Amino acid sequence: MAEHTVDLAVIGSGPGGYMAAIRASQLGMKTAIVERDALGGVCLNWGCIPTKALLRTSEVYTNMKHAERFGLKADNIGFDIEAVVKRSRDVAGKLSGGVGYLMKKHKIEVIEGAASLAKAANGSGAPLVKVKTKKGGNDTVKARHVILATGARARTIPQAGLEPDGKLVWTAREAMVPDIMPKSLLVIGSGAIGIEFASFYRAMGAEVTVVEMVDRILPAEDAEISKFAEKQFKKQGMKILTAAQVDKLDKSGDLARATIKLKDGKTDTVEAERVVLAVGIVGNTENLGLEALGVKIERGHVVVNEWLETGVPGLYAIGDVCGAPWLAHKASHEGVICVEKIAGKNAVHPLDTSLIPGCTYCQPQVASVGLTEAGAKEEGRKVRVGRFPFNANGKAIALGEPEGLVKTVFDAETGELLGAHMIGAEVTELIQGFGIAKTMEAVEEDLMHSIFPHPTLSEMMHESVLDAYDRVMNI
Repeated sequence: MAEHTVDLAVIGSGPGGYMAAIRASQLGMKTAIVERDALGGVCLNWGCIPTKALLRTSEVYTNMKHAERFGLKADNIGFDIEAVVKRSRDVAGKLSGGVGYLMKKHKIEVIEGAASLAKAANGSGAPLVKVKTKKGGNDTVKARHVILATGARARTIPQAGLEPDGKLVWTAREAMVPDIMPKSLLVIGSGAIGIEFASFYRAMGAEVTVVEMVDRILPAEDAEISKFAEKQFKKQGMKILTAAQVDKLDKSGDLARATIKLKDGKTDTVEAERVVLAVGIVGNTENLGLEALGVKIERGHVVVNEWLETGVPGLYAIGDVCGAPWLAHKASHEGVICVEKIAGKNAVHPLDTSLIPGCTYCQPQVASVGLTEAGAKEEGRKVRVGRFPFNANGKAIALGEPEGLVKTVFDAETGELLGAHMIGAEVTELIQGFGIAKTMEAVEEDLMHSIFPHPTLSEMMHESVLDAYDRVMNI
């Protein structure tokens, strides 16, 4: 049994955990990080990164199938699913190794094993971290401060027979490493995770059905963007059932049969070779000893205040384990805020969730930041709304990507940018322009006077702002 004494112990090495550890090291804290699986957590190994590798494959494959649109010839187009998955896993492995390098660079001690918490021996101060190491040992970490960054996992629906079995019913984890390329796929849930897998498998040739409980897909997005997305997905051949839910799932051999209750009260039956569960996530709070310490847990997530404090002295929590929005960049930012607050930095500010961009990497991509049009009106604001279509932008047409929309929402009285919502090629790269504008509290004049390069997709951002004030130039 080994004993480690540090200033900060971080449990979990996902984007929140490893960024918190690095910032702590930069501020002179002796830091240790405990990881039970692979460095980088779910995001690098089983989430953000490998899914983007898969989606890039499907994007290239789609372009190859339409090579003639670009004056090119490509015959006998096909794919090797094992090679597709291998590339995705190789990308994840490379980045996980990169986190290992960063830990060494910043002299952060990495302890491999499963952590739990216990009250400090003297009854005060931060909890002790107990680690069952991968080598079979039982280590103890004494730290002045402890950050929980344990992440989350897929939520399941056991009452409908929708427990994942790794064969017919998948979570995102199994969907990333398919044993076969299914000819048919049922996706339950149309948030970012569900739609990304629906997009990937449809592009690779599967017949895809998406079931969503609420009345529109991508329900967190602006309603106009959701409607545009649904139209594009249906054009690609997806079957989309909204205001619907799976009442029952029967498995027989290599086929799953779902009974789906529709919004008109009728039922539909969908047969699929595989089912993907994408109905949300729940925090990894079990087997950590949180209840005994008095940590408050609501709906599967740790409750924290604006400074990520749990209420237990010396214990903090960041990222997915704390709840929505479940985004890697939110976790990373929280990690830095938490550590800087611990270090007594005067310039640190609580996280403003209205400044967090959200991205969905389907085809076409979806990205947004701030209030939707409906959300702004619900707050009682008078708004001005601007729109600009991709089919009026020279770069989008040259790329062969003329389907899309940029939408901006402003406060009609102050000119404050309240929100921006986009769908189309590369909008996940464009959205940060509006993210910076919101962080700097930009008003319409700031954006109008900014010079956007030509020819670029970013020009549509400018035109959307101009449109909100009846000054649009190119439509």
